[in-house]
Amino acid sequence: MAGKNNFPKLHNAMWPGLVGKGPDSEPPIDLDTMIALTAAAQVNGVTFDGIDIFHAAPHTDIDFTADEAKALAEKAAKHNLAIGSIVAPVWPPVGGGSAMGSAEDRRKFVANVRKSCELGKALRDLGVRKYGVIRIDSASSPADWAKDPAGNTKLIAQTWREACDVAKDFGERLAAEGEICWGGMHSWKAMVDTLEQTDRPGIIGFQADMAHTLLYTMGYNAPEAALLPEGFDWKDQAQLDAALVKMTDLLRPWTIDFHVAQNDGTVKGMGYHDKTGRHCMVTDPNGRLDIVKHAGMWLRNKDGSLTRAMKHICWDGCMFPNEVMMKQQTWNDILGVMIKVRDAHGWEG
Repeated sequence: MAGKNNFPKLHNAMWPGLVGKGPDSEPPIDLDTMIALTAAAQVNGVTFDGIDIFHAAPHTDIDFTADEAKALAEKAAKHNLAIGSIVAPVWPPVGGGSAMGSAEDRRKFVANVRKSCELGKALRDLGVRKYGVIRIDSASSPADWAKDPAGNTKLIAQTWREACDVAKDFGERLAAEGEICWGGMHSWKAMVDTLEQTDRPGIIGFQADMAHTLLYTMGYNAPEAALLPEGFDWKDQAQLDAALVKMTDLLRPWTIDFHVAQNDGTVKGMGYHDKTGRHCMVTDPNGRLDIVKHAGMWLRNKDGSLTRAMKHICWDGCMFPNEVMMKQQTWNDILGVMIKVRDAHGWEG
């Protein structure tokens, strides 16, 4: 039996097959396998509608050819999957550069955003991408940012404005992922400040991931921005809800991309990835979030009306162990909770 709503569309992220993987962790999972696991998931006749992709090798080469873009589109279409948001590889190890770095670093950052915008356009032209954003961050650490908060935020905003000019030319929007491991984005206060200084509403916005934004309330990497007291009792749902309401009220107006996720209130790093919000399975007994209820804080306005700001929502299983990711039941369980989120906070369109 199908769910009662058909929007927002339900997507699965492909980058958990790469992020946190590598020589000092676990082997990456190839794109074909990630797509196959996504396509095979089914709950009462409902399947995933699409995928969000990582614009980096070995999944998708940053310097892609027209034939490679066509092959990617065909892979998705073969499984009746759309392609939505694209993660731009803005980091130095893959040819990008710090958004608050040298002039050359910032040039590389914008250059890689351009390449992802080009991929986005190619996939639109091929008919598999009708919505979604280009996801960015600052490609900088909180420790480096803290050496000169005002100056570094100004530089990030300047770089983002240049990236916005590129995105606008391609008819794209940029979404800055709020994550405690990115300088100038490592707290809700810093995130709002950086977006306001960038001052490109309608072109750049916020990408909220429930596993990461929970850490915002706890003040990881930014104790001055904590909305929950040290030693918080997780049984106090009223206090947790109040903190999440305050945060979402400030960030929701900027939110244009959304990841459904679970977190146990701890951080995790794996492979080359710095410690950030820990993604947990929907069935994890230590999960601190009421996924459906707390997703509504992002997907509904203060008055309870739907924002309809995103045509799709995505599950992010970043840094899940390969053993977990290779089990089909994992993706069935994830799809099941995604359907519940859409039934509670979606619409017919």
